[in-house]
Order: sequence, then C-alpha cells, then structure tokens
Amino acid sequence: MKFARLAAAAGAITLAAALTACGSSAKTGDDDSGTGDTAGALVGVTMPTKSSERWIHDGNNVKAGLEKLGYQVDLQYAENDIPSQVNQIENQITKGAKVLIIASIDGTAITSQLQSAADNKIPVIAYDRLIRNSPNVDYYATFDNFKVGVQQATSLLVGLKLKKDDGTDGEAKGPFNVELFAGSPDDNNATFFFNGAMSVLQPYIDKGTLVVKSGQKDFKTVAILRWEAAAAQRRMEDLLTKTYGSAKVDGVLSPYDGLSIGILSALKSNGYGTGGQPYPVVTGQDAEVASVKSIIAGEQYSTIYKDTRQLAEVAVKMADAVLKGSKPEVNNEKDYENGKKVVPSFLLQPVIVNKANYKELLLDTGYYKEDQLK
Repeated sequence: MKFARLAAAAGAITLAAALTACGSSAKTGDDDSGTGDTAGALVGVTMPTKSSERWIHDGNNVKAGLEKLGYQVDLQYAENDIPSQVNQIENQITKGAKVLIIASIDGTAITSQLQSAADNKIPVIAYDRLIRNSPNVDYYATFDNFKVGVQQATSLLVGLKLKKDDGTDGEAKGPFNVELFAGSPDDNNATFFFNGAMSVLQPYIDKGTLVVKSGQKDFKTVAILRWEAAAAQRRMEDLLTKTYGSAKVDGVLSPYDGLSIGILSALKSNGYGTGGQPYPVVTGQDAEVASVKSIIAGEQYSTIYKDTRQLAEVAVKMADAVLKGSKPEVNNEKDYENGKKVVPSFLLQPVIVNKANYKELLLDTGYYKEDQLK
C-alpha cells in the first residue's frame, strides 16, 4: 500500500508537469507532431455525461492533450442517453474523424456505429469502459478494475477493524451487518468492481463474520442502473425500512462516490451520523470533491483514487500512435475479452484514499487545490 501511494504520487506529479501547458488551443498546420495527412486530424471523443464530475475532467484532459499535439477534437457528452451517444459517434464519423475515443454508456449498444468506423478505417479506443460484443475495438485505456473492487472491499474491512492497513488481522471479530451495492449492469466495469470486491468479502460472509442482513448478494439484485445516486438512496432507504428495524448497518460496499452520497443521505434520514449512531463504513470510487469532503468530515470512509490525468494521457498517446501508423503501448493482452476479441489494453493502478492520506495523494500531487476541499 505504501508503494502504491508513492507510485501514484510520483506518477501524478510527472503527469501534472507534462500537462501544464495543455489549456491552450491547438494551432493546426504549425505543429510538427503529426506526419503526412495526420497533422491537424480530427479526433472524436465521446463521454457519458457531465452529471459526474470525473467525466468532465476526463473529457477536458483528453481534449487538452490532443490539442497540444496539434489535433482537432470533437468532444461530446451524451448525458447518459444511449441514442444521443449513437448520434454523436455517427456524426463524428461523418465529419471525418480519424480516431474515435469512446467512453460508452452501454458497451453493447454501439455495434453498428463501430462497424461503420471499421468500414471507414477509423481506429477505436475504448476509454475506461470496455466496449463489448464488437470486433471493432482496437485498444482499451483503463485502470485495473478488478483491483478497484479488491481495494474497496479491503478498505471496508479496514474500516470495520477486521483488517489493518498493512494487511494483518485487526482486533475486531464481528459479526458485522453489511449491505452490498454494485454499479450499472450495462457498464462492463461494474462487474469487475463487484467480482473484485466479492473475492475479498465472500470468505468473511461464508464464516459469518460479515452478515448481509437483507440477503441481497447477487450482482443483478444489488446493481444500480446508470449509477444513479437517487436510485441508490431509494434502495438504501428500502433496506433500512424492510430489514433493519432496531438493528444497525455496520458497513456498505459502494462502488462509486455518487452512489455513496445517496446511500449516506438515506442513512442520515434514518438517524445515522450522530454520536449515538455513527455512520457505517461506506466505500466509494473516483475521489470526487463531494465525497472527499465527506471523508474529511468523517462521513464516507474511503474512496478509490483513479488519476484521470494519467488515463487521459494514455488515451492521447494511443490516439497519437495510431494516427502516426505505429502500435500504441499496452501492458495487458489477455484479460479484457469483450465477447468478440481480447482487446489490447493499458491498465493504470488505483489507490485507496481515506482521511489519513487524502492530503498526500490528492493535494500534494496537485489533483485538487486545498480550497476545493473546504
């Protein structure tokens, strides 16, 4: 864990330096980074929604990185509407995009658009979410998503004092009441997160150290469509009403900060967050501002930090390489099978963030400024 923190911090510092000047607009025609007819080429970038803070950062960082290299960028957000994203991709193909970078809403819903891209010899880079059931996905830029789930479950155990930060057993013995949440079933990453978490939690559930009092343990039952915070809040309220009564919730596995905020809201409405009834250990992901503030305030317990600057840099390098006719760097060519092919991938490493280390990982690396977290 110590190594991971240092590596994340070092990587973020390096990347921050690399992107310092990325805010300027591209000047096509006077940049020697492209070769032949790729100089000033159009790159289509589609992101799921602006309702999640992290996707705004992703889109801006990818756009800035590409423009710094002299490319034109068509950046689109679909507000989690599949037909909108379909139309955006079709329009980018029509406009003559030479590469598509796609963070899909539903990784199975754009197959015909990807075929059109292939017919026009347009490479496709899947961004953070694997696009499924299509042979026309050339590369995948992401984080180690199974590890994200492992880290979420590990931080839950540490928060419950069943484990210590160094991985050794903690003082607590349980049993503890926990509830499980998963991400959107149409997002391939959600399965990786959940499976990673359950690889850690299942032995504790089997032993009775962790008790899922509602009995809801399978992915389909606990998944939250489109990662909607309001849906997570409603589900948590239903669990508290129908299952708990005078019993208390000790921990909640939440796969994403937006869901965590909704879950905490439901808990607060049911009397949690007081001296006599503290909040349970609630996990998260993406280190969004609202959740980092919640962690600092002692509400949400942890989040998983995925430096989107690094992910944007990987996607930009991939696009630049294919535009120049070379092969992008990858570090995994075996694990990401999309139903039609194994997609060559570059995986970045996530890091657990909690109240004890948020300054080191988020402020010292320049990911956030201190006044953003006040």
